[in-house]
Amino acid sequence: MKQRTLKTQASLSGAGLHTGQKVSVCVRPAAENAGILFCRVDLAPELRVKASIESVRSDEMRQTAIAVGTGRVRTIEHLMAAFHGLGIDNALVEIDGDEVPGMDGSALEFTQALLAAGLEEQSAERKFLEVKEPVYVDHGDQSIVILPADSFTVSYMLSYRDANLLDQYLTLPIIPEIFERELAPARTFCLKKEAELLLAQGFGKGANPSNTLIFENNKPLQNTLRFENEACRHKMADILGDLFLCGRFIRGHVIASRSGHALNVELVRKLMMTIPAEPKPISKTLNVEEIQKIIPHRYPFLFVDRIENFEPGLRATGIKQVTMNDYFFQGHFPGHPVMPGVLIVEAMAQVGGVIMLGEPENRGKIAYFMSVDAVKWRSPVLPGDTLRMEVEVLKKRSKFGQCAGKAYVGEKLVCEADVKFAVVDA
Repeated sequence: MKQRTLKTQASLSGAGLHTGQKVSVCVRPAAENAGILFCRVDLAPELRVKASIESVRSDEMRQTAIAVGTGRVRTIEHLMAAFHGLGIDNALVEIDGDEVPGMDGSALEFTQALLAAGLEEQSAERKFLEVKEPVYVDHGDQSIVILPADSFTVSYMLSYRDANLLDQYLTLPIIPEIFERELAPARTFCLKKEAELLLAQGFGKGANPSNTLIFENNKPLQNTLRFENEACRHKMADILGDLFLCGRFIRGHVIASRSGHALNVELVRKLMMTIPAEPKPISKTLNVEEIQKIIPHRYPFLFVDRIENFEPGLRATGIKQVTMNDYFFQGHFPGHPVMPGVLIVEAMAQVGGVIMLGEPENRGKIAYFMSVDAVKWRSPVLPGDTLRMEVEVLKKRSKFGQCAGKAYVGEKLVCEADVKFAVVDA
């Protein structure tokens, strides 16, 4: 199986279930092996944090949250469930607040938006977590276990031991079609007395009977069930979202009884201990002579002095030492020298060209611009600056590629852009 990402971006907005604050989310394609990345664009637009068990903050009630730089992103489980259920390996989630919008309380609107954006197969092989022996968390009246199996199945027993919500049970094999139809529409829920307690504690400010099933006498207040056992199905969707924090698709059978986010996360921690350590990818450094063997650019139009962390077909870091001797300063604001913004984009594109043309099958070819998108210049680049360009491949095919680049001076982000190439014979 190959990894998958989005064909184009998906955008959503709404209020957080707990904070009640309006927030916007833009989900973009991401490079192979990137995983699911989150970025708080309101805090540090250049910082991308992987949605992984290492990033989880476990002091949140009734939700799953991760740390993103100096902030957090709360209630990620429904969006993560959509990624997991639809089979999306790699994506970048840009969010301008600290909680993923609740939408209708389920994973449905996330699922619909991702499917509307389209899914695209990538070149790298998908990563699986093969469960070899039982892994379990048992807290007495709550438990979750995962058993060896050839595919992924989830079984859930919901038992609140309360007349306001009777016991429910369901087991389902997890494939995209079943997730989209049977689990994605299931909405979050609580008992009426729980809702009152959560509001008193400062939670659930964005929740209401239209996006949260509030049960009393085994029926939702001011709402209608989508499934007879909708609460059980929502718990299963939560498991999908939380288990995807392992960064892999699972082959195993999950059996859970009365578990919630805390137990799900604890299971992921134990699962991660069963994965052998991966060897780090081999990267290398290229000097200017080696760069000129890959791309056809020459003085005065070669804007990369050195390539570091070079992984052909995946990513690289380019270095350009900006000096007063650079020819463009003669005419570009000579009394106030500033590196032209288009040349910063060109420099990032040259790094992208090295990544694309550095693969053996592309040696001797030429990478032509097809388009440049999402360009932002954030700060001027001056003589004496060291320009560091971090570029990674978002998509690649035999005849074209798309790269995302960010340029820095020190730790300051000065420019960013997405560049598409056509790879042709010289």
